[in-house]
Amino acid sequence: MAISRAQLLKELLPGLNALFGLEYARYGEEHKEIFETETSERSFEEETKLSGFSAAPVKNEGSAIAYDNAQEVFTARYNHETVALGFSLTEEAIEDNLYDSLSSRYTKALARAMAYTKQTKAAAVLNNGFSSSYAGGDGQPLFSASHPLVSGGVNSNIPSTPADLNETSLEAAVIQIAAWTDERGLLIAAKPRKLIVPPSLMFVSTRLLETELRTGTADNDINALKSNGSIPEGYTVNHYLTDTDAWFLTTDVPNGLKHFIRAAMTQSMDGDFDTGNVRYKSRERYSFGFSDPLGMFGSAGA
Repeated sequence: MAISRAQLLKELLPGLNALFGLEYARYGEEHKEIFETETSERSFEEETKLSGFSAAPVKNEGSAIAYDNAQEVFTARYNHETVALGFSLTEEAIEDNLYDSLSSRYTKALARAMAYTKQTKAAAVLNNGFSSSYAGGDGQPLFSASHPLVSGGVNSNIPSTPADLNETSLEAAVIQIAAWTDERGLLIAAKPRKLIVPPSLMFVSTRLLETELRTGTADNDINALKSNGSIPEGYTVNHYLTDTDAWFLTTDVPNGLKHFIRAAMTQSMDGDFDTGNVRYKSRERYSFGFSDPLGMFGSAGA
């Protein structure tokens, strides 16, 4: 439906001092702190995980060498979604000089709505990361204690006991990440990179990562997390996380969280011959998801 003069009555009357409600500031592209971005030229993208070889056994004198097999483990699929939104002004509204005053405001509001949509879709990967309804290529959700391995074992990227963010739980996460293995049980030397938190945990994160001494104790101990550089990229706040006590760590494991851009955002306008209305449209096409779940560690909180 086109925006008509009846919906914009005040703008037609003299004495109006200000228009407000469309000029709010917005948070930046917070998904860039978490996702690796790539472009796509297909309707979907797939990424396949491979297994390497197990540790080499001892070859006894005179015996044959052992042979091992590599294989495909699982495939992650990214289905791109088209996101589009628009608005229309009636011919009469344009004739009564509402075009110049409103078109720039509403096009900014359109861009804000599109940006908000992208951030909520990106954060949904983490918000839904503990739900079995959103399984990845290995049949497990992003955060699970049972990511299966070809060797028969499992990797876990959640705490053994759900825990709130504190010094003990963060140190335990760093230790747990260091024990991850590949599909054949070989250590992969994984390390955390960045802490991702909702706004409710920003002050806790500052105290944990940026103070010289331990927090919450009278002992004159150093802050081992900071001294060891355990979280080298510090922390970032994602305002679109819905769980106020959930927290996450990105790791240096490649091909973790991915953002594919199939079509960058475009804005266009045209006039409708029959009605004389002017229509505005914003459109983009992308996908968010994950390939290797070891790209992240997450705790849903206690």
